Amino acid sequence: MTVRLTDFYADWCGPCKTQDPILEELEADYEDVEFAKVDVDEEQDVANQYQVRSLPTLVVENDDGIVDRFVGVTQREDLEAALEEAGA
Repeated sequence: MTVRLTDFYADWCGPCKTQDPILEELEADYEDVEFAKVDVDEEQDVANQYQVRSLPTLVVENDDGIVDRFVGVTQREDLEAALEEAGA
């Protein structure tokens, strides 16, 4: 099963910069998870498809669809729990 965590961000977003180190740690620890970053200013169509209205927004998905969604800076423990639920 494919598990993906997508980070919707913007360069001007302060909380997004706070979220980055947490995501970098997770990416190092979860080699079987696909990590994607979507710049909402450059990829508005993708952001609209996921109904992103606030930043940062993190979406955890697997082959069955969206497992969890987080808005705002999210702690590592919460993201780990969502990744595990998704099958990572």
